[in-house]
Amino acid sequence: MTTDSQRVTEQLAAGLRAALAEAGLPALGEHAWEVPREGAHGDYASNAAMVLAKAARRPPRQVAELIVRHFPRLPAVGTLEIAGPGFVNVTLAPDWCRGALPGIVAAGATYGGGEAGRDQHVRLEFVSANPTGPLVIVNARAAAVGDALARLLKSQGYAVTTEFYVNDAGNQFQALAKSFEARVRQALGEDAPLPENGYPGDYLVDLARDYVKEGRPAALDLPEGQRVEHLGAYAVARITEGQRRVLHDYGVDFDLWSSERRAVRDRGLPERVLGELTARGLTYEQDGALWFRASEFGDEKDRVLRKSDGELTYFAVDVAYHHYTKFGGATRVINLLGPDHHGYVTRMRAAMRALGHPGEAFDVLIIQLVTLLRDGQPVRMSKRRGEFVLMEELLEEVGRDAARFTFLTRRHDSPLEFDLALATRQSADNPVYYVQYAHARIMSLFRQAASQGAVPAPEWDRLDWSPSDPPRLTLPEELSLIKRLLQFPDLVAGAAQALEPHRIAYWLGELAGAFHPYYKVNRVIGDDVGLTRARLLLCAAVGQVIGNGLALLGVGAPESM
Repeated sequence: MTTDSQRVTEQLAAGLRAALAEAGLPALGEHAWEVPREGAHGDYASNAAMVLAKAARRPPRQVAELIVRHFPRLPAVGTLEIAGPGFVNVTLAPDWCRGALPGIVAAGATYGGGEAGRDQHVRLEFVSANPTGPLVIVNARAAAVGDALARLLKSQGYAVTTEFYVNDAGNQFQALAKSFEARVRQALGEDAPLPENGYPGDYLVDLARDYVKEGRPAALDLPEGQRVEHLGAYAVARITEGQRRVLHDYGVDFDLWSSERRAVRDRGLPERVLGELTARGLTYEQDGALWFRASEFGDEKDRVLRKSDGELTYFAVDVAYHHYTKFGGATRVINLLGPDHHGYVTRMRAAMRALGHPGEAFDVLIIQLVTLLRDGQPVRMSKRRGEFVLMEELLEEVGRDAARFTFLTRRHDSPLEFDLALATRQSADNPVYYVQYAHARIMSLFRQAASQGAVPAPEWDRLDWSPSDPPRLTLPEELSLIKRLLQFPDLVAGAAQALEPHRIAYWLGELAGAFHPYYKVNRVIGDDVGLTRARLLLCAAVGQVIGNGLALLGVGAPESM
């Protein structure tokens, strides 16, 4: 913004530090200015006085009085007040707020960005569905959360590498290969039952039919080991190809598609990590197995690395991959996993700590399940098999934008009810429609303004907004909208730090909820040229912020609806 390059809370934090130093009060560590829930408590509030009261040996209100007395004069600050037991409440200066509008529009797509993640590299893994079948609805939720999180982190200066980890080794690979072999033999007219732990999905029937059409049946005569390897590799390649296609249609393209077999087992990394843990005195043998002392690093019990038959556990393979590959090129690793992986979190975090990685460098987000509804009633919509809902079918029914936004209206670790009817309804009840319609309405407004000669161009970023425009914005609802727009950079920074992209979707709904009534009640394009330009500027800033917020979610900002 033109008034100041800092976020509002950064200015207030600097002012607070100066006030504490000037008043001779103790310094304060990390401290956040918060937006009060009630407007009567100001635009921002701080509990610094109560936090410092003990160290300052003064009652909180006395500390608050000293803070207010020594707080430096800042253009952004209109009034400072003390409330309750010692809260310091700040109301922003109206003229400063209005003067910030041209800067919001001028910043364009960069408004809301930051540099907190400069020189930090995040390795972000999400979806990573087993290559034993097509993507389902919970994968769609994980993809929406993971991709939005990557966009958020990048907006704050982080270098982000997104990864899909293909589990193409172990028992599941064997079961897939043998299930596929049974389907291929059935396609050839043989009586070949599925194995007990096989995959019964119809998708393998189609895959087997394609395989036979390609003239591959000679591979069935190979020795068992080679046959399983060949058929499993073929099935994995084709299934992951389909997963890539569906994800691309969803707007998600990974930087890396990593193979468990190639990335770990073929390089001998698990044996190497076992040696490293042993050298640190963190393993022991019991009942013929090799154990990791996970309980010494916060896990509930110790974990097996190598079984008594000499086979490595999946845990050992995963520890090696994280330690050598993921952390080999990243300062922070974040995994998004399903609700059945709670136990995995503590054991993997224990292993990373044991290998010298800081505790905060490894994060796991649990993506909860989705219940599919239609007008409030549970439904199953799979055309192919009733036990699961395909991601592809969901996209066909509701579209990419509605799917992604709906998945991002709740915290990732909260169960979500996805109502198909609501997601396609063109009404204020549909959150994505309500937000997108605000953007489309503003775009239409500028086309109308250009056609009437109120502005020389229909695109707000092509217009020359002068400092003389904003002062005409005197209505309380106009000032409230501006203050909400000024919160956006702090909102994005906080969402990135907390790894919570749902904050953006929720806030956009609130912004749209404030804009639509303002637009309906107040005429934007009128005979008063100065007021028209001022209100168009406000609308341009709202449109810019909505567009930026939707882009962080991977959702489109339509020009018309």
